[in-house]
Amino acid sequence: MKVEIWSDYQCPFCYIGKHRFAEALKQFENKDQVEVTFRSFELDPEAKRDINMTQTEMLMKKYGMSQADVEASSQNLTQQAKELGLNYHLDKVVLTNSFDAHRLMHFAESKGKANEMNERLFQAYFTEGKHIGDHATLASLAEEAGLEKSEAEAMLAGKAFTAEVRGDEQEGSQLGITGVPFFVINRKYGISGAQPTEAFLDTLKKVWAEENPLQMVNDPAAGEACTDGSCNVPEK
Repeated sequence: MKVEIWSDYQCPFCYIGKHRFAEALKQFENKDQVEVTFRSFELDPEAKRDINMTQTEMLMKKYGMSQADVEASSQNLTQQAKELGLNYHLDKVVLTNSFDAHRLMHFAESKGKANEMNERLFQAYFTEGKHIGDHATLASLAEEAGLEKSEAEAMLAGKAFTAEVRGDEQEGSQLGITGVPFFVINRKYGISGAQPTEAFLDTLKKVWAEENPLQMVNDPAAGEACTDGSCNVPEK
């Protein structure tokens, strides 16, 4: 079973959804048969690398929210994250453009460090308030995720993995993905949003059952069996 997760490192529900799905996967009986791939999605492709505005100010301006409404929403998100063992500090978030962070993710994937890099980027943004659009910061995060810092620096200085990011975004658009997180299973089933762990687990079980039906190797009527709480006892 293949699960692809479209997300952005500046999306608070993406980090929450990722961990809810991870918890569901832990409980899934056939988890060893599941391959998880992270896909790129930019919430604001036109964003500048350096933005002189807090997240609260941005939300107030973009959605016409009051400061009280923004703070209430942040508290709600922080609580949801806390229930998963995540520590959100949304007041420390540094707004930026996430394109290079996504390039770094694909670079890490090519080195077998996709899981480590994905988690490190989310943690850096939502917990530590790091500038994930800054190349020096990204290179340090890459090193912490187990990659060679010098290689990460060289990659970020060029245009490598641009095609991979754009390819993910194009595929997502073709699949009708307009918001994240979005989970695609076997390119047949889609799950939108940070659903509860139980919903993810139920879906995994359903898809597995549908795609791995039980194959009968004999005629059920040919053998003795008990059904519906009773057994057919042969007459003497």
